[in-house]
Amino acid sequence: MAVAKRRLGRTRIHHRRSSWMRNAVTQMATQKCPSCEQVKVAHRVCASCGHYNGKKVVEVAADEIS
Repeated sequence: MAVAKRRLGRTRIHHRRSSWMRNAVTQMATQKCPSCEQVKVAHRVCASCGHYNGKKVVEVAADEIS
């Protein structure tokens, strides 16, 4: 097992962690909703139709659709 010879400083750890998160946030996983074909964030309820995993889970108001 690899063991570090010296302790990493706080700045080095925080810089690496922040740059990783910066890339992760800017590249959100998106996909098409299977029921309405709109683009949505993966593993979230579709904002335009209210479907998730093939089931209607949220009632969407008529004024939110447009």
